[in-house]
Amino acid sequence: MASSIVAPVDYGGEAPWSESSGRTTLNHLLSLRSPSATTSGHLVVDVDPTTTVDDAVGSISYYPAVHFVLAFHDLTYSVKRSKRSLHRSRHVLETDAAPERRTRTRTRTLLDGISGEARDGEILAVLGASGAGKSTLIDALADRIHRDSLRGSVTLNAEPLDGRLLKVISAYVMQDDLLYPMLTVSETLMYSAEFRLPRALSRAKKRARVEALVDQLGLRAAAHTIIGDEGRRGVSGGERRRVSIGIDIIHDPIILFLDEPTSGLDSTSAFMVVKVLQRIAQSGSVVVMSIHQPSYRILGLLDRLLFLSRGRTVYYGPPGALPLFFSEFGHPILEGENPAEFALDTIRELEGTTPDGTQKLVEFSKAWQENHSLSRAVSTPSSGGPLSLTDAIGLSIARGKLVSGGTSSTSAPSKTKVSTYANPWWAEVWVLTRRSFTNTRRTPELFLMRLGTVVVTAFILATVFWRLDNTPKGVNERFGFFAIGMATMFYTSADALPVFLIERYIYLRETAHNAYRRSSYTLSNAVVAFPPLLLLSLAFTSITFFAVGLAGGAEGFVFFALIVLASFWAGSGFVTFLSGVVPHVIIGYTVVVAVLAYFLLFSGFFVTRDRIPGYWIWFHYLSLIKYPYQAVMQNEFGADPGKCFMRGVQMFDGTPMGELPEDTKVNVLNAMSRSMRVDFNSSSCITTGPDILARQAVTDLGKWACLWVTLAWGFLFRLFFYLTLLLGSRNKRS
Repeated sequence: MASSIVAPVDYGGEAPWSESSGRTTLNHLLSLRSPSATTSGHLVVDVDPTTTVDDAVGSISYYPAVHFVLAFHDLTYSVKRSKRSLHRSRHVLETDAAPERRTRTRTRTLLDGISGEARDGEILAVLGASGAGKSTLIDALADRIHRDSLRGSVTLNAEPLDGRLLKVISAYVMQDDLLYPMLTVSETLMYSAEFRLPRALSRAKKRARVEALVDQLGLRAAAHTIIGDEGRRGVSGGERRRVSIGIDIIHDPIILFLDEPTSGLDSTSAFMVVKVLQRIAQSGSVVVMSIHQPSYRILGLLDRLLFLSRGRTVYYGPPGALPLFFSEFGHPILEGENPAEFALDTIRELEGTTPDGTQKLVEFSKAWQENHSLSRAVSTPSSGGPLSLTDAIGLSIARGKLVSGGTSSTSAPSKTKVSTYANPWWAEVWVLTRRSFTNTRRTPELFLMRLGTVVVTAFILATVFWRLDNTPKGVNERFGFFAIGMATMFYTSADALPVFLIERYIYLRETAHNAYRRSSYTLSNAVVAFPPLLLLSLAFTSITFFAVGLAGGAEGFVFFALIVLASFWAGSGFVTFLSGVVPHVIIGYTVVVAVLAYFLLFSGFFVTRDRIPGYWIWFHYLSLIKYPYQAVMQNEFGADPGKCFMRGVQMFDGTPMGELPEDTKVNVLNAMSRSMRVDFNSSSCITTGPDILARQAVTDLGKWACLWVTLAWGFLFRLFFYLTLLLGSRNKRS
C-alpha cells in the first residue's frame, strides 16, 4: 500500500466554502479540492517511495507514487454544412427566368480553443447550455473524433496519448443506458468483468471485484434484480445509470469519461450517481463528465468546472471560485443562490441579449485565469526523475489497478504489458455466447412464437398437400409444395432482423473500448442462432414429409431435414447481414420481403431456368431459394429413376381431351401408337422422375451440391455481416 502522512489543513479559521467570508482566498479554494483532499478536513500527502510487501517471499518492493494528469490545449473542431439557397443573377432578373440554385458551404465551430486539465482524484465537470459543446469536448478527449478533424493536443502526464492505449486505460459512459433487460445487475457486471478483466485473473477474483463494485455503486439491494425494460419491471432509473457506469469501470480505468450521467434522474438519484463518481475519482482515477445543471449538493462534489458557450471557454476553475469570478466580472452572485445555476443563467442571458454574445466573458475568463495562475504543473516523484507514461501505467497496474488487458509484473512493474484485448478470441466467444443464451432463455416466448409459426405453416401445408399421388396433377402439386415450403424457411428467418438492431448500440459501446473483437461477436451470433434452427427444421420436416407422401424413405427424410436446416441457416445469415446494413426495423422488413420475393420469382418455379431472359439469368444464380428448391426436387424425383409419374391416358390430364370418356382416350392413344410406330398403351410409362427434372431445368447441380451451396450462402452472409461491423460501426466523428 502507498505510504502517506496525514496532516491537518489550516483553513484560517473559516470554512473555505463559506461564500460570506471576505477572507476566502483563491489559494484556499484551489487547495480545498486537491487530488488528495479528504472529507475529514485532512490533506493526504504521498511519501516517496511507495512500498509494498510481498508476503510470499518476505521482500519489500519500492514503487514511486503515481499521479495522472489529463491535459488538453487549444482544442478546436469544426464541421462543414452545405446549404442550398436561391440565387438570382442580373441576367435572371432581366429575363424573369427561374432562380438559380447555389450550394453554400458553411463551417460551424463546435470547439474553439478549449484548454484545461483533469487530475486523478478529481472530477472535472463540463457545463453549458444545450449546443454549448459539452458532448463534443468529451468525445474529443476520449478520442472519438478523428485526429485529422481535431486541432490541438491531448496529453496524459505531458505525453501524447495514443488512441489504442487510451481505449485500454479509459472508459466512456454514454448518456443512454444500454443494457440487456433480462440480465440481473450482478450478471451484467460479471459478464463485463469477464470481457474487460484479463483471463489470468481467476473467476473468484473477478467475482470479488464485482461484489466490491456492487457495494461501491450502492446496488446491493438490487444485485439480483433484472435490469428490465418498458414491458418488464426492473431496477429504478438511478440504479440503471449506476449499472451503466459499473460495466465501464469494472476494469478500474485510469480515465473515466461520462456524457451527462445525471440526465433524466431526480435530484436524489443524480446526487448518488455523482457521489459514486467521487469515490471512483478518489480511488485514483481521472473523471471527466458533462452535466447540464448541477444542484447545490452535486456542486459540492465537483473539483473543477469548465463552462462552455458556443464552443468557447467562459469559466475554468474550482466551484468555490465562481463567486469571486462573477463578482470581478461585475455580476455578483447573491448569497444563497446556486453558483452553477447563476452562471448558466448569466451565460444564456448574454447569449440572447448581447450582440457579441459571451465574447466579453470569454476574454475576461482568459485574463482572469492568467492573473490567478490556475494551471498547475504535472506532479512527479521527488526522486528518480519524472516517470514516463508507460512506466506510470505499469506502476499503477502493479499497485492494484486492473486495467483491461494489463498483465502485472511485480519484479519489473515498468515492463507491465497492456494488450489491446483482455482475453483471447475463443474466451470472448464463450462469454458472448453464454450471455446471449442467458438473455434468450429468459424470453422463451420469442422462440415459441417462431416455433408456432413454423408448426402452423407446416400443418397447413401438410393438410393442403395431403398424400399426393404420382399422377401429373400430383407432380404439379409437389412443385407448389416445394416452392412454398422452401420460401417459408426464408420468410420465417426474418425474425433475426431486430436481434442486432436492438443490440447495435450495446455492441458499439462495448467494442468502442475493445471489450471484445468484432469477429468474436460475429461467431457468437452464429453459434447462438444455430440451435433454434435445428429444432425448427426438425419440426417442419417431421410434420410435412410423411403427411405429404414424399419419396426417398429414411434417406430422403434425412436429406429433406438437412436442406430445410440449410435453408434456415442461409435465410438467417441473409437477414443478419441486412440488419448490419439497414439501421431501421421497418425499412429492414420491407427490404427482406422484397428481396425474398425476387429470389422466389427467379428460383425456377414460376419460370424455368432455360426460359429466364439472359439479362436476368444472373439473378437466378443469386437466388437463395433456387438451391434448396432444386435440391428437394432432385430428392423427390431423382431418388428412384424408374418411378413413373405419367402412364398412358394420364397424358391427356389437364388438356381439353381430359374431359373425354375413358374409352375414347384409349382409342386416341392406340391411334397415336400406330401412327408414331411406338408401342405404348394405357399402362405404358410416359414420364419418369428424370424426365420431370429435365423439363423443369433443375439438372445443372446435384442435390448434395445444392445443399453445400445453400450452407455456403449462410457462411458467406455472416462474413458479409462481419465486414459491415468492421467498416460500418464507427465510434468516431469525422
